[in-house]
Amino acid sequence: MDLKLGGKTVLITGGSKGIGRAAADTFAAEGCHLVLVARNAADLDAARAAILRQANVSVEVVAADLALGGNVTSLAARFPEIDVLVNNAGAIPGGNLLEIDEAKWRAAWDLKVFGYINMCRAFYARMKARGGGVIVNVVGAAAQTRDPEYICGVAGNSALTAFSQSLGSVSARDGIRVVAINPGPVATDRLVTLLRKRAADRTGDPDSWREFVKPMPFGRAAMPAEIAAAIVFLASEQSGYTSGSVVTIDGGISARSG
Repeated sequence: MDLKLGGKTVLITGGSKGIGRAAADTFAAEGCHLVLVARNAADLDAARAAILRQANVSVEVVAADLALGGNVTSLAARFPEIDVLVNNAGAIPGGNLLEIDEAKWRAAWDLKVFGYINMCRAFYARMKARGGGVIVNVVGAAAQTRDPEYICGVAGNSALTAFSQSLGSVSARDGIRVVAINPGPVATDRLVTLLRKRAADRTGDPDSWREFVKPMPFGRAAMPAEIAAAIVFLASEQSGYTSGSVVTIDGGISARSG
């Protein structure tokens, strides 16, 4: 299937690891030029080097904390001609209402919730001026599972899901598509951190976290490449009539809990 993405420029936040890195690899394989943004410069440099060994594309990297609005403004000014924006940066901590204090809650939302919104605002304006573009917001299935042990993420992901639907419901008039992906558990370092906390809370032994993987659909978490494939397809012309939609990829967890 020809996704017709060759030559397009894609900006991916949280692009040095996990889902973001997998998306970078997949876009590069389609011939896309990349701008990868994350907070750790060394991780970005390693990702850039690995991608350039595999694909004949350009890869620029920017180490920036997108919780700071000024960095978003600078990024949009530096890269005004982005065809596809993939918002993926952010790691909301696990915990129930009494475990997540105001400082943790605000810090998590500054990066993920307000970071996504600020990036959309900045790049949507430039896409509109250029006549089109695609925004893919990688959110999270907690928006549907409503897990009280991940309440900060439930609230944040629910807000971003509704935001994506709202923006995507009218973006066609500007030639822009906005979609969201809600991954369930994905085999990343982030998942291990969350499962170690859950294991500690329930069993007193954080090292027993692997036991919490066994009940998952198919006995495993999703692979980052599986989420990346969906991101790239949704960004392509083959999905050119998709906007305001939320695609959940969680092996059926949210359908069952719903």
